[in-house]
Amino acid sequence: MRTIDHFIVGDAGAPTGRTHKVWNPSTGEVQAEVPLGDAALLARAVETAKQVQPAWAATNPQRRARVMFRFKELIEANMQELAELLSSEHGKVIDDAKGDVQRGLEVIEYACGIPQVLKGEYTLGAGPGIDVYSTRQPLGIGAGITPFNFPAMIPMWMFGMAIAAGNAFILKPSERDPSVPVRLAELFLEAGAPEGLLQVVHGDKEMVDAILDHPDIAAVSFVGSSDIAHYVYRRGVAAGKRVQAMGGAKNHGIVMPDADLDMVVNDLAGAAFGSAGERCMALPVVVPVGEDTADRLREKLIPAIDALRVGVSNDPDAHYGPVVTPEHKARVEEWIDTAEGEGGEIVVDGRGFSLQGHEKGFFIGPTLIDRVTPDMKSYQEEIFGPVLQIVRARDFEEAVRLPSDHQYGNGVAIFTRNGHAAREFASRVNVGMVGINVPIPVPVAYHSFGGWKRSAFGDTNQYGTEGLKFWTKVKTVTQRWPDGGGDGSNAFVIPTMG
Repeated sequence: MRTIDHFIVGDAGAPTGRTHKVWNPSTGEVQAEVPLGDAALLARAVETAKQVQPAWAATNPQRRARVMFRFKELIEANMQELAELLSSEHGKVIDDAKGDVQRGLEVIEYACGIPQVLKGEYTLGAGPGIDVYSTRQPLGIGAGITPFNFPAMIPMWMFGMAIAAGNAFILKPSERDPSVPVRLAELFLEAGAPEGLLQVVHGDKEMVDAILDHPDIAAVSFVGSSDIAHYVYRRGVAAGKRVQAMGGAKNHGIVMPDADLDMVVNDLAGAAFGSAGERCMALPVVVPVGEDTADRLREKLIPAIDALRVGVSNDPDAHYGPVVTPEHKARVEEWIDTAEGEGGEIVVDGRGFSLQGHEKGFFIGPTLIDRVTPDMKSYQEEIFGPVLQIVRARDFEEAVRLPSDHQYGNGVAIFTRNGHAAREFASRVNVGMVGINVPIPVPVAYHSFGGWKRSAFGDTNQYGTEGLKFWTKVKTVTQRWPDGGGDGSNAFVIPTMG
C-alpha cells in the first residue's frame, strides 16, 4: 500500500506506529496510509526551520517574489495532476478540484507582489531633524493546521503570505487527504525555495498539541470546526502565540420577493450541493421572505435538484461526487434523520443513495428539507453535506435576524433587485462576509477572508493585507543625524502632541 510520507529535511525519526487510512471516496477502498507524527518529529522540523529562516528573511523581497512567481508557474503547469490527485482523495469532481487549486493560486499571485505590500511607512521631519519610519518584519516560524475540504487552497492561503513575508512554515494538513499538500511542498522546493523553508508533517491531535506548545513556533493559523478552532485559539494564545482560528458556518441565502428565482435556483444548485456541500462557504440554508416566495422557490427547486447528477470524482458530467469518508457519510445522513425527527419536511431525500457500479462509494443524494425552524438542532449546527434547508421568514426583519442571531457568522447572501434592501441588509446583518446576488461571497485574494462569532477566533483575517499583518510584526525607528558641530545646538527633542 502507498505511504504518504512527511515532507521534512532529514530522517523522520522512529515511527510512532500510528497511521491513518486515506480512502478513495468514489470506490470506498483504502488507497494509501499516512504516518502520524509526534512531538519529536515536529521538533526536528522546527530545528531545520530555525536554521533556514534567518537567511530567507534577509533575502530581499524581490528575490523572494521570484520564488513565488516560479511556484505559480509550476502550479499552473501541474494543474491537471494536482486536480486529479485532489479528487482521488477528497472526492470532489475535477472542475471543483481545479477551483480549489485556482483559489489558492490567486493568493500566491498576490504574494508575488510582496515587495509592494511589504513597504512600510515614513515620516520626514517628525521633529527637528528627526525622521520616523516603520517596517514589517517576519515573526520567524509559522505553522498551519488545515482541513480536508480544501487541501490545496487553504494551505496556500497560509504559507503563501507567511513565506513571502520572510517566515519559515510548517504545515499540518488533514490526514484524510494529505497528498496535495505534500506535492505543493515539492513544487515549492522545485521553484527555488531553500530546503526546509516549507515542511509538511502529518498527525492528529498529538501533532496539533505539539505545534501549539512548541516555544519556537510564533504563530498558528487554523481552519476547521468551531469547537476545535476555539481549542486551538485558547491553547495557542496561552502558549504566547499569535493565533487565527477559523471555525464552522451555517450560511444563509435570503430570497426577497422580487428576486430572479431562476437565477436563485441555479445559484443554489452550485452553492448548496457543489463539492457535496463540504465547504465552509456553502449555502445550506435558504430563507425565502413570505409564503408566496417560499412556495414558488420550492416548486422551482425540486426539478433542479432532481436533475443534479451525482457521480465519481472523475466523471466530467457529474455535478458533485462522494463525501470524504464513510464516517462522514454516516454523520450527514444522521443529520437528515434528526431534521426529520424534529419536524422538518423531507422534500427530496438523498439517504440511501447508491451509484451503480460504485455501491461502496461514499455517496449521498441531494436533499431538500422544508419547514425548518430556528429551534431545530439540524438548523443550529453545521451539516457539511449536500443538504439544503428552507427556513421561511415572514418579512425582511426576520430575514435579517435569522443569520444575525445564529451562532455562526461566516457568510450570508441576499438575492434581490432592490438596491435599498440590499444596502440595508449588508449594513445590518451580523455576519463577516456578505454577498449581494452572489451565493458564495469568498473575497478575492487582495481583500481578506474571515467570519464573525463562532466562525472565527482571533482578530485578523486570512490572506490579503490582513494576512500580511498576521505573519509580520511592526518595528518603528525614530532617527536623528547630528550635524557634528558639537555645540549642542542639535539637541534631541522628543516630539510631543500639539
